[in-house]
Amino acid sequence: MSVYIDNSNIPFKGMIMCHMIADTDEELYEMVDKIGLQRRWRHNNHYDVCLSKKKLAIEYGAKEVSVREIVRILLNKRLRK
Repeated sequence: MSVYIDNSNIPFKGMIMCHMIADTDEELYEMVDKIGLQRRWRHNNHYDVCLSKKKLAIEYGAKEVSVREIVRILLNKRLRK
């Protein structure tokens, strides 16, 4: 599975949030279902996830990457389309 979570650590309403993306929508939705997010919380091409959900996603195989790396992955996806 190619799911990625960055280390952006953005404060939001008392939580620390990161971005989660995947190579395909199917992979992203599979991870969202596994970690207990609602599909309607999607923001265009990513989900914002709190640190507890990030930990779960990593346990399920998501790869932790830098913010810079997640931007590179998104740009490459856009170029392939």
